[in-house]
Amino acid sequence: MSAESERKTETIPQWKEEEVDAIAEMLESYESVGVVDITGIPSRQLQDMRRDLHGTAELRVSRNTLLVRALEEVDDGLEELTEYVTGQVGLIGTDSNPFSLYQELEASKTPAPIGAGEVAPNDIVIPEGDTGVDPGPFVGELQSIGADARIQEGSIQVLSDSTVLETGEEVSQDLANVLNELGIEPKEVGLDLRAVYADGVRFEPDELELDVEEYESDIKAAVSGAFNLSVNAEYPTSTTVTTMLQTARGEAKSLALAAAIEDPEVVPDLVSKADAQVRALAAQIDDEEALPEELQELETAPATEEQADDHDDTASEDDAEADSESEADEAEDDDDDDEDAGDALGAMF
Repeated sequence: MSAESERKTETIPQWKEEEVDAIAEMLESYESVGVVDITGIPSRQLQDMRRDLHGTAELRVSRNTLLVRALEEVDDGLEELTEYVTGQVGLIGTDSNPFSLYQELEASKTPAPIGAGEVAPNDIVIPEGDTGVDPGPFVGELQSIGADARIQEGSIQVLSDSTVLETGEEVSQDLANVLNELGIEPKEVGLDLRAVYADGVRFEPDELELDVEEYESDIKAAVSGAFNLSVNAEYPTSTTVTTMLQTARGEAKSLALAAAIEDPEVVPDLVSKADAQVRALAAQIDDEEALPEELQELETAPATEEQADDHDDTASEDDAEADSESEADEAEDDDDDDEDAGDALGAMF
């Protein structure tokens, strides 16, 4: 019998089968499944993290061989995650989308001290300021690791922000001691998401790291652009049809005003327009005695720029006086509230 046949017929302990079945059942109950790195997380803190995730996600830690077997048994694409099951890892399941899961795990990380021999995850900086340590040998320890430290005003002070270790470099014992003395915790402890599988797609952390505010801004800009395009292209949708109708109504009213169409909704505006034109014309006459009596008593308000433009346009046409007379007669017939303006027009022309 070959070695491969012997492995296939090898008896698997009952507890392992039960463990694999339990893991597989857990994986099948969630929409998103991921692999998280738990390296360096103390057991007690890991239990706290599992407790904090309760209600939104479930963390399962077991032997890597059993995790791999469960992923392969579930199939459905989850076998793609087996390549990430190395070192100290666990499986996490959630009904949230991968982006929400990544953000939740990142937000749950907490500062922690770094030990000798560990690699700096980022630049380690000792900030400027009073260390709160009395003068003594500690100032020499600070200087030995590259901090700009001096004894001033009865205490040890760091005179400027001092980068004592760069990203990727190994932490020495001396540096670890100094950081511990100052209470500086340069690393974060938490569940690091290696990969997550959801809706047939595998995501890695660099694909899930988003600036939420920028993303929301981009979405809003896209929605606004699509709205404007729909309105300008006159393509009605349930979202834009109200605005398009309002725009059409405004344009129709403007056309009616320009063409002096006697529509019930437009007549009040036509009367107001005629009244403004009369006031503008009266304001151009210096000799008040030259005006009809009705206009002498009428207070002339300064014409707006729009009204002045209307007046200029009217004056430049050969039939301006006839148009004004016609508009005045219509205003007098249709609107009793503007009797003064109507009388003024009749008397003037």
